[in-house]
Amino acid sequence: MSRTARWGWILTLVTLTGVAGVLAFVLTVGTTSERGFFERHYHWLFWVNVAVAAVLTMVILTAAVRLVLRVRRGRFGSRLLFKLAAIFALVGVVPGLMIYAVSYQFVNRSIETWFDVRLASALEAGLNLGRGTLDAMVADLGNRTRDAADQLADGSTPQPLALERLRDKLGARLVAIVGGNGQILLESGGDTRQLTPDRPGSTMLRLARSGAPQSQLEGLEDEAAALQGDARIRALALLPSAELRLGLGERYLMVVQPVPASMLSNALAVQAANSEYQQRSLERVGLRRMYLGTLTLVLILAVFAALLLAVTLGNQLARPLLMLADGVRQVAQGDLSVRPALASRDELGGLTRSFADMTGQLADARAQVSRTVAELDAARTHLQTILDNLTAGVLVFDAGGRIETVNPGATRILRLPLSAYVGRPLADVPGLAAFAASLHQRFDQHLGPERELWQESFELQLDPKQDPLTLLVRGAPLPQANRLVVFDDISEVVSAQRSAAWSEVARRLAHEIKNPLTPIQLSAERLQHKLEARLEGADQAMLVRSVATIVNQVQAMKQLVNEFRDYARLPSAQLHPLDLNGLVHEVLSLYAEAQERGRLTAELASALPHIKGDASQLRQVIHNLVQNALDAVHDQAGGHVTVCSTLSLTESGAPRSVRLHVIDNGPGFADNVLKRAFEPYVTTKTKGTGLGLAVVKKIADEHGARISLRNLHAAPDAGSPPADGHDGPVTGAQVSLSFSNLAPATEPGAHGAST
Repeated sequence: MSRTARWGWILTLVTLTGVAGVLAFVLTVGTTSERGFFERHYHWLFWVNVAVAAVLTMVILTAAVRLVLRVRRGRFGSRLLFKLAAIFALVGVVPGLMIYAVSYQFVNRSIETWFDVRLASALEAGLNLGRGTLDAMVADLGNRTRDAADQLADGSTPQPLALERLRDKLGARLVAIVGGNGQILLESGGDTRQLTPDRPGSTMLRLARSGAPQSQLEGLEDEAAALQGDARIRALALLPSAELRLGLGERYLMVVQPVPASMLSNALAVQAANSEYQQRSLERVGLRRMYLGTLTLVLILAVFAALLLAVTLGNQLARPLLMLADGVRQVAQGDLSVRPALASRDELGGLTRSFADMTGQLADARAQVSRTVAELDAARTHLQTILDNLTAGVLVFDAGGRIETVNPGATRILRLPLSAYVGRPLADVPGLAAFAASLHQRFDQHLGPERELWQESFELQLDPKQDPLTLLVRGAPLPQANRLVVFDDISEVVSAQRSAAWSEVARRLAHEIKNPLTPIQLSAERLQHKLEARLEGADQAMLVRSVATIVNQVQAMKQLVNEFRDYARLPSAQLHPLDLNGLVHEVLSLYAEAQERGRLTAELASALPHIKGDASQLRQVIHNLVQNALDAVHDQAGGHVTVCSTLSLTESGAPRSVRLHVIDNGPGFADNVLKRAFEPYVTTKTKGTGLGLAVVKKIADEHGARISLRNLHAAPDAGSPPADGHDGPVTGAQVSLSFSNLAPATEPGAHGAST
């Protein structure tokens, strides 16, 4: 409540107190003045009382409406304010009511002693006799109505015929079933002068709801109408049976019985006599009414002054409590903004200030926590970004050996869905059980207070159809018994190192061996030239054979040395746009005999885009692959070699890569050779050097092409194409080259067969 509103309530309270003082003064004057005082000043005293009553009614309605609105709107603290106001009001109202009761009795008895009461007593006795008789009839009808309601409750659902029988039994004018809101649901009988029977009043319904039957006398306001039959007794009783309520709420039995005309006439006669006496005693009645009315107004004023005071004091007491309760509610909802505090020096004011200080400290602490969490999230995001973009694989294991963190690099290197196994041991990943056991063994070997780091290389064979992986693994312990593993795929590095080593060996061998070959050949030919004329017969033939053997072996050694030199000193590729199909036709023209015999065919795709490559080096690649395939099927009846070219497209239909396949139906490669076929000096030929596929691999790497080698196996049925699974015997081998470095369609200068 604002300060202006509080001052308004105080002003109203002062005004009503002044009015109460005036009325008290008038009451004092009236009691000490002459007998005609109230008759002379009746009108203005009456209107003063009406004005005071109106003001009090407005105050009551205003306070009630405001309190009801606060409760309905769910305003915080309205219930507490209501309780406090009720407590203070109860403290003021109960003593006032007690004083009012005593004063009421005192005023009545004092005024009665001022007049002769013998005639009044006689009239009152007659009036009471008639009234008692009517009351007895009213009570009797109420009891009979209750008994009838109980009988209906024990029976079935009331019907109009049952109500008619009940009306005849009770001798009533009307018997009806009434709903909880007073609506007539079912009736029997009634006054034919009325279209609808009178409904019971809300007060009567409310009193009957408690279970006790209610009955009252009605229709005595107009004597003429009462004598004509409007006087009646209305009784109302609650139907206790749930069946009679039909599931629609409370139901009542209402009985209306007319008052006998003789009894009513006698009662009205007594009442008329008493009214005449009362008219003669008008001054006494006016005095009693004025006294009691003034006393009642003073009581009402005191009660509502107590209510206003209760609301004001309750608001003053509840304000800090409501402020604290509202602050607690908002803090519980997460609002830690600055809270207002009372400036009073009492305990409640200090409590509000302490709560405001505590809220401020909580807000500072939450802001600090939010900043810390934001920093941690930023650091975590930064670390996750680094992990996601690392080329190395990263695995973090918890204390139980389960995978806790895995980065995309680990999935890419191992080519396994490691993210699906987070929360599970590494041994559950297919093909990594031995690798997991080796990792745990290495960690166990490096346990200790120094928390040593370790590094070791592992070779994994995850897929028999693919080359083994060579991993460089580094391990480190983490806090809380966690473990960190970082690994890199060094397969290509190892292969490159091995190739470089072989290149160096080939270069030195070529240098060391080639130098003495020419003198050896020249010396042998010189000996033959000098000694051949001097020898005859078998000796001469032996000399010729020996020199020929030396010369042939020297030529073979020179060819071997030249191959070593070519492998060791392969020139850098000069990439130009060229037509791969034209290059294939050019190389295959050297194998016309094999094509005529049907042992070599070409199945080339049309309209292939040009690739970027070195024509001379790619000729050597095609030549080596075709020659190796023909050598593989040389001793095989029905041996056949096919050279194919295909085009791979993207999802949008754009060219992705050009592929070249050399397929034969020979014996294929052994598993140990297949894994190392592209390494130098690995061969299945009795007279081969093992450098053909190594040179092909080296040239493919220079062109950025991918090369693969696989065995072909028999399909499940004869009509299926060759398969590369392991469900049948080996039926051949396939070498594939994939060129993704395509030349733009508008780039001129393509080299083909004419290059």
